[in-house]
Amino acid sequence: MNTMRTVMLMTLLTLVLVGAGGAIGGQGGALFALIMAGVMNLGSYWFSDKIVVKMYKGQEVQSGTLYEVTAEICQQNNLTMPKVYVLPQPTPNAFATGRNPQHAVVAATQGITQILSRDELKGVMAHEMAHVQNRDILIGSIAATIAGAISYMAHMAQFAMIFGGRDDEDSNPIAMIAMMILAPIAAMLVQMAISRSREYVADATGAKYCGNPHSLANALRKLESSNRQMPMESANEATAHMFIVNPLKAGGLRGLFSTHPPMEERIRRLEGMQN
Repeated sequence: MNTMRTVMLMTLLTLVLVGAGGAIGGQGGALFALIMAGVMNLGSYWFSDKIVVKMYKGQEVQSGTLYEVTAEICQQNNLTMPKVYVLPQPTPNAFATGRNPQHAVVAATQGITQILSRDELKGVMAHEMAHVQNRDILIGSIAATIAGAISYMAHMAQFAMIFGGRDDEDSNPIAMIAMMILAPIAAMLVQMAISRSREYVADATGAKYCGNPHSLANALRKLESSNRQMPMESANEATAHMFIVNPLKAGGLRGLFSTHPPMEERIRRLEGMQN
């Protein structure tokens, strides 16, 4: 069901791109914006395993509990073993990155091993391995490219109106201004909805990988509580969607643009699997 929802949201995002392209930049402008956004996102997608780990000062490990539970998950489910990193942050959290299972990285903070049991840690690592196997990094990169193209077109249209770019007799300036404002917002909302949908899929797949939805549900409760009390100080907003729970302090309108679904709903679904 969530996979179908992702397909529908990606289709909606593409339709927003086509509609905004016709209204703001024309066919040529839409293609140019898409190419520019694709080039900008290609580098971050291709080198994501190195960029994000370096950003959070991660250190690769080949022993210890984190490595052992990841290896256990891979052996039990016939998955390719990723590189395993430990981040020096005390706030408990984890993420996965890499362009495919052969170039994947799973990482967790030092704080996560201090509050989770071994079974709960296994549930978290299973969730991250699910992101790798479900190609969520690729899906997120495609969504970011399309949303970026729409935002880029809106900026181009602003410059065109200021400096007299397009001189189209049939164009409606009011409609163009409305599209310049609404299209990027709509694209961002759809992009965030795609991210939330993939989290549900990773929860379900991760629960199957670890064999115990209850362990993952308990881990999510603990992680959510800890991140509310102690948000990750070094967390970059551009990478917040990668973590298993939102590392940023919630509040204001941020919930509308959240990359993570409500924790209560995630736990409810996991407990439903257990039953």
